[in-house]
Amino acid sequence: MCRSIKTLRPPAIPEEATEEEMRAAALQYVRKVSGFRAPAAHNQEVFDRAVAEIAEATQRLLDGLEIRGAARA
Repeated sequence: MCRSIKTLRPPAIPEEATEEEMRAAALQYVRKVSGFRAPAAHNQEVFDRAVAEIAEATQRLLDGLEIRGAARA
């Protein structure tokens, strides 16, 4: 779907994903789904809210994943 969204879990990346990486992935997703690279002023609030909610859901997902066979820190 969004080729520019990278995998944010080990071992694809060596350390935990940053908040910035999760927000960037959420932004790419919202852009793809909405069809807008940058929303009009009257859509900015809902666009930004969607990015924030998806970034939060991404954090919960990554926090809840159990990666078997991965090195433990």
